[in-house]
Amino acid sequence: MKILVDADACPKRVLQICKSVGRKYGVEVWTVASFDHQIDSDHHVVVSNDPQEVDIKVINMTEEDDIVVTQDWGLAAVVLGKGARSLSPRGKEFHPQRIQFSLEEREIKHKLRRGGGRTKGPKKRTFQDDQRFEASLERMLLRTRKMESQN
Repeated sequence: MKILVDADACPKRVLQICKSVGRKYGVEVWTVASFDHQIDSDHHVVVSNDPQEVDIKVINMTEEDDIVVTQDWGLAAVVLGKGARSLSPRGKEFHPQRIQFSLEEREIKHKLRRGGGRTKGPKKRTFQDDQRFEASLERMLLRTRKMESQN
């Protein structure tokens, strides 16, 4: 099991939490970002800045029971299909039962914006977001470890 971070748009505090929790539980943390980003990580993969390059690399590196940190709903859907878990930087766990709805919602908003409409952007990141993310990541790790020990 490893934690994979889509680091192109990942808040620095989330990356710090991933590294801290990874050390606490003995889980490697891998970051993937385009060469445009400077990421301080023991296990960092640099890719070109082509669209979707980071996503493709994360997908190729993902194995069953890994945890992928991303705010990209499409990437989350693919890694869920590989038997991995996915978590947003705000601490929202992506679930296979609800990901289709999220993808449809994303498409509707995209069509609205293409037609000149406006949608709300994300709220400013808060300390509570960091706390929720850390608690969710630890919960996912513990759940995965428990399932592994039962098998």
